[in-house]
Amino acid sequence: MAVRRGLTLTDVLITIVIALVFAVVYSVWGPVYSALSVTGLHVNELMYGMWFIAAVVAYLIIRKPGVAILAEFGAASAETIILLEFNTTLMVYGLIQGIACEIVFAIFKYKSTSVMVAMLAGSAAALSTAPLDWYYGYLGHIETWNLILYFGFRLISGALIAGWFAWVIYKAVQKTGVLKFLGDRQQHHEEL
Repeated sequence: MAVRRGLTLTDVLITIVIALVFAVVYSVWGPVYSALSVTGLHVNELMYGMWFIAAVVAYLIIRKPGVAILAEFGAASAETIILLEFNTTLMVYGLIQGIACEIVFAIFKYKSTSVMVAMLAGSAAALSTAPLDWYYGYLGHIETWNLILYFGFRLISGALIAGWFAWVIYKAVQKTGVLKFLGDRQQHHEEL
């Protein structure tokens, strides 16, 4: 039997379910992020990585081109529905973060499920937010030392929450045995 390279209907449906689950998480994560913003010094940025975890989890489970973009854009779009506000900015962030993760996965040819690759993807998503934050005017009045702190914390968050924690979720799901239903391609993977 030939291995299908493109996304199957099952792949898309699993990715959308992952996106919907994380859309709910994203919608309740806002108050956590906001509560930490009162502490100053951008400590809330240590929580920012949760907003791009869907791309990494979906990739680790499916490992096909396009899954990270679909998952992150789907999660961001569904979050706008859950929050009852149509927010195109949120969807643009989701799209860019998904693309950033997708680039990392493409570099590793969609074969690696290692924690290193997951953390690199989370870090790439964190870095991808910089041009958007600048474009939308979120960074205009921040001093250089504060910008370093801002993106340093965001990068740490991307690596740990969107990367390492996504990998932990993947390993936990893998241990349940549910991934064996996704076919043989899931059983023989490389952990580079």
